[in-house]
Amino acid sequence: MPEEPEVDIDRLHEEIHEEVAREGGLLLKAIALTTALFAALAAVAALRAGGSINEVLVLKTEATGLQAEVSDQWAAYQAKGIKSGLQEAAASAWIALGKAPPPSIDSERKRYAREQADLARVAHAKEHERDEKNVEAGRLLHQHHRFANSVALFQVAIALGAVAALTRIKPVWYGSIALGLSGAALFLMALA
Repeated sequence: MPEEPEVDIDRLHEEIHEEVAREGGLLLKAIALTTALFAALAAVAALRAGGSINEVLVLKTEATGLQAEVSDQWAAYQAKGIKSGLQEAAASAWIALGKAPPPSIDSERKRYAREQADLARVAHAKEHERDEKNVEAGRLLHQHHRFANSVALFQVAIALGAVAALTRIKPVWYGSIALGLSGAALFLMALA
């Protein structure tokens, strides 16, 4: 009786498993690499988002303090105006009595007018400084939103990478890459 060809089933089974492991291993390594890259970029973007929102809060706080100073300046301006008006009323009372007003009344009125002009200059300067801080805060808030949106895209890309690693479905990994690259583009736009 002729001998049957001997097929080493165990060796064949082992070779199939090695091939599957090698193919799956390369995919898993690629998924792990892209996912780690997206995680690192997400961490940097999250730090930048946090830093930019902190700067916004500082600028808004400074702008609020400046607004309080502006209000104080305009209140002092009004007080000087009232005092000047009182000096004019006193001068009118002297004139109504047919007498010349004392020179101190006119000098006080002029002093209040000078002080009022100084207060107005300071108030306008503080308003300008307040407005600049608000504009910068607005710019940083816009930048914060870009960083935060890039973090969200990176997080979804990382989640899809995990799904792709578990299922070994390449199109899911491609979706992960597409979202990660979108997050990277948004991150770079925020840096500009």
